[in-house]
Amino acid sequence: MSREYPIIAVTGSSGAGTTTVKRTFERMFAREDVHAAIVDGDAFHRYTRDELARIFREEPERKDELSHFAVEANLLDRLEALFLEYGEHGTGTFRHYIHAEDKQMIEAGYRVGTFTEWQPLPCGTDLLFYEGLHGGLVTAEHDIARHVDLLVGVAPTMNLEWIQKIDRDIKMRGYSQEAVIDTILGRMGDYVRYIQPQFSRTHINFQRVPTVDTSNPFEVQDIPNDAESFVVIRFRDPSTVDFPWLLAMIQDSFMSRPHTLVVPGARMSLAIELILAPLVRHLLAQRRFR
Repeated sequence: MSREYPIIAVTGSSGAGTTTVKRTFERMFAREDVHAAIVDGDAFHRYTRDELARIFREEPERKDELSHFAVEANLLDRLEALFLEYGEHGTGTFRHYIHAEDKQMIEAGYRVGTFTEWQPLPCGTDLLFYEGLHGGLVTAEHDIARHVDLLVGVAPTMNLEWIQKIDRDIKMRGYSQEAVIDTILGRMGDYVRYIQPQFSRTHINFQRVPTVDTSNPFEVQDIPNDAESFVVIRFRDPSTVDFPWLLAMIQDSFMSRPHTLVVPGARMSLAIELILAPLVRHLLAQRRFR
């Protein structure tokens, strides 16, 4: 955990819905007048899209070892160094990875699949907010999770995660369905090795569970909407949670286990704010106390 400046990380797979949670945090930060340094995990990929394509053409056998989930395909040393430096001094360097939906960056002349230059974090921030694949990663060489004060996991049921990824990558990034499915299959080993273990280290997990048939996620279909799902919220330390208050505040919510709250999908954003806003205030209060 950070010794001076708090670090919040939202971790989850591609298509899991971490961006939705990020937007809820951003609204919360604006309302609470919290100045956050926001960092995108994709910025720590090792290769541009063109560099990866060239490697795969020249060394096709490396395709399975260089998925974005893999340690070898990411600058984990720079990510850990950022967390360490920010936790101690409130400083560090970051960059952006350009996606097809980053219209302003593209209009400014950046190409999809490339990076901006490394630059210093803004001065005078209250906390660091990271959203990406590896916020809770632990390997023999790196322990990213130990630097994080609040680690939030976003892990929908597997079929829903795949449906969301296929829909996003086709509609927003121009991939064919076959290409997206190939990517999912190629990353499966790294998903099991590097992504799933992180959800056992999180302080809180949000898992969206559909209430409609998603038996074949590779069939073209609409993403189940919020009203067609529940969100299962697991707390690592339930002793710190006021469950009676949450049950009273979130209509139709219920407890499925002593450490697990279930809420209707349409009330996910409300639940996130009610649960996380007090934790953010607590982190900032601890910092001011120091």
